[in-house]
Amino acid sequence: MLPQARRRNIGFALKLHQRAWAMARGVHEICWTYDPLIRRNAYFNIAKLAAGPAAYLPDFYGPIDDGINRSDDSDRILVRWRLDSHEVESACAGAPRLIDAEAARADGATVALHASATGAPLATPVGSGARTALVAVPEDIEALREKDPACAALWRKAVREVLGGLLDHGARVRGFDRAGWYVVDLEAPTPAPAAARQARRDDSHRYETLPGDTPQETA
Repeated sequence: MLPQARRRNIGFALKLHQRAWAMARGVHEICWTYDPLIRRNAYFNIAKLAAGPAAYLPDFYGPIDDGINRSDDSDRILVRWRLDSHEVESACAGAPRLIDAEAARADGATVALHASATGAPLATPVGSGARTALVAVPEDIEALREKDPACAALWRKAVREVLGGLLDHGARVRGFDRAGWYVVDLEAPTPAPAAARQARRDDSHRYETLPGDTPQETA
């Protein structure tokens, strides 16, 4: 979406139309991908639309050498939008799925990834008894790619290892705080069998672009 068109609820209006169109034709789930490092996209998809992250897909589209991605690995999160769920109905009616990372921290959540004093990512091991983890993303990854590509690459690797690792081990993203935190529930996480992980990735390729196409994502 063009910068001048942002913050005008155009994307939200388009998704409401897409949902109504799909449900009128008997479709009850829509899937797409987004870059987990872009805060506004994470908030829009998880909070404002109440879509659910289903899988972390490393370098899903391969190289995308444009002014936005700047040859960064094209890691993506696959989200599923269950159109007739209560949460999605509420979100589409104007009640987003909000979450407070600071409240989760006060309630004992473990900070699994945060920014160090230099702005670089700093991971902390998640203990076996932890129930909730917080995973940070940088304030503006697009500006960081331009200003400090080495640091941006560190963030890509760290979020892939921490958030991707948690999702692969059965954790569930409960929400995304606009301040830049994924809130992830770890209730008795168990490693997903290799076959199940591969099935999620195989399933995700139904939404892959053809060579030379531009990825269609919700921005």
